[in-house]
Amino acid sequence: MKVYGAELIGTFWLVLGGCGSAVISAAFPEVGIGLLGVSLAFGLTVLTMAYAIGHISGCHLNPAVSVGLWAAGRFPTAQLLPYIVAQVLGGLLAGLVLYSIASGAPGFDVAKGFASNGFGTHSPGGYTFQAALITEVVMTMFFLLVILGATDRRAPAGFAPAAIGLALTLIHLISIPVTNTSVNPARSTGVALVVGGWAIEQLWLFWAAPIAGAVLGAMTYRVIGSNKTAS
Repeated sequence: MKVYGAELIGTFWLVLGGCGSAVISAAFPEVGIGLLGVSLAFGLTVLTMAYAIGHISGCHLNPAVSVGLWAAGRFPTAQLLPYIVAQVLGGLLAGLVLYSIASGAPGFDVAKGFASNGFGTHSPGGYTFQAALITEVVMTMFFLLVILGATDRRAPAGFAPAAIGLALTLIHLISIPVTNTSVNPARSTGVALVVGGWAIEQLWLFWAAPIAGAVLGAMTYRVIGSNKTAS
């Protein structure tokens, strides 16, 4: 049970820190942190939790990561569903806590998006469904490549949290304008269930695309990362 508790707490921190920075701090008058700040916030949540709970649960914090590690042969099937449930619960709890904080400000309107992921009219930059699909698949694929490579036993020890956190920061720098950046179904679900309506209607994409990208990343790393040499 400790590993599932760690995943719940870690995902809570990711959603509260990342989405919280977007909802509360990104556009704060004159001193808002902007897209760069939000990108760093997501990366920092993973970096800090990797050191805090990595030795307990592996610090997945993301159903797509868990599926990708499973597809790569690094995670047992029996733990896959419980990890995903813990991650989604952590994301939802963070969404509720964030709502309770953000709604304390005058003029707060959850209908403005609440850091939800979307496409078309709900994309920050008005990007199409096709653009959102490609973005989420490709970004998650490369996220898994970084995770699998950085945690490979042949990689330099102790640097994986930094590499993974910086990778997530870079992913957000690229894709916030397209989808608000998911690459994490638990992150998407945690705020979408608070917003309701369109956010729930479009949520399926932010499960399907990250998981597809994670599996692609896992399959790619199994090819390029194999220590077997061609005869």
